[in-house]
Amino acid sequence: MNETAARVYAEIDLDAVRANVRALRERAPRSALMAVVKADAYGHGAVACAKAAQEAGASWLGTATPEEALALRAAGLEGPVLCWLWTPGGPWREAVEAGIDVSVSALWALEEVREAARAAGMTARIQLKADTGLGRNGCQPADWEALVTAAVAAQSEGTVRVTGVWSHFACADEPGHPSVPLQLTAFRDMLAYAEKEGVEPEVRHIANSPATLTLPESHFDLVRCGIAVYGVSPAPELGTPAQLGLRPAMALKASVALVKSVPPGHGVSYGHHYVTERETSLALIPAGYADGVPRHASGRGPVLVGGRIHTVAGRVAMDQFVVDLDGDEARVGDEAVLFGDAERGEPTAEDWAQAAHTIAYEIVTRIGGRVPRVYLNG
Repeated sequence: MNETAARVYAEIDLDAVRANVRALRERAPRSALMAVVKADAYGHGAVACAKAAQEAGASWLGTATPEEALALRAAGLEGPVLCWLWTPGGPWREAVEAGIDVSVSALWALEEVREAARAAGMTARIQLKADTGLGRNGCQPADWEALVTAAVAAQSEGTVRVTGVWSHFACADEPGHPSVPLQLTAFRDMLAYAEKEGVEPEVRHIANSPATLTLPESHFDLVRCGIAVYGVSPAPELGTPAQLGLRPAMALKASVALVKSVPPGHGVSYGHHYVTERETSLALIPAGYADGVPRHASGRGPVLVGGRIHTVAGRVAMDQFVVDLDGDEARVGDEAVLFGDAERGEPTAEDWAQAAHTIAYEIVTRIGGRVPRVYLNG
């Protein structure tokens, strides 16, 4: 694709993905690393980023949905893959046949994967998920004995092999939160019970990106890194990407579509929430909420254009928004950077998150399918 002719595009630096994986591995040198590539690798492109992560030493891949996991296999990606978000009637047999580790949080899921294993004539790889306090997926401590007992029985009959025991933190991105040690204790207790009953997991894991960066006592056999793989800080309180040794992998760029002079008192975009105070030049940026630019950042979202960071003037529309150049110059076709790397003087995904009152995870993940991904260092 000719980038200079693009309306808007997301530039993905795969060398940044590789560098981030290596940096995260240094944070957990005695643990294997899972690169989480769910949600199309947080908007960065699952297949390309999974390959880059594996090249840098990620020994596991993680997805939420089975369709995401199966797509990795269809693209030729090998190695362990864990998939954790299942519903009744899902593609269990396809996952078993593809050698995907499936997460089991309840007896109904164990029964469905056993049936799939029998139909495939194979042993399914399963991981038991413990709810240690997050309150989403995972088996409650009160139900853990029954799930472990049933899983050990299924393993004895040869339909499953329990390859892992795992859980997920609720507040690891909040340093000092009291739930973190409580969850670690609950995880150790539930893990110990499973091992006492005959489970011999290949991997035990609870650490997500923030725990990988800040809680070495949580690393166990495997750390699961999602947002940090893409060079985005899990939380501003933990530091900027540069402070954490990470490099943002995505830069969202657009080509200025129009520059025009307008008089003072001129309304800009829907609702005229912005009105020019003096004669000025407006630059039209051809990207909007259909591309993933958050409408909630209207009047606040930062954009590097004309050599300086400006803010969105008025409302973000479906396909476009406007920037008041305020005395700076820009020409049609000039590059506008919505977010990228602060080390290059660009706005960041975190800047947009604060402008939209959300988190940086959402900013990169919401970039729409009509925005082409352009890969560097592929």
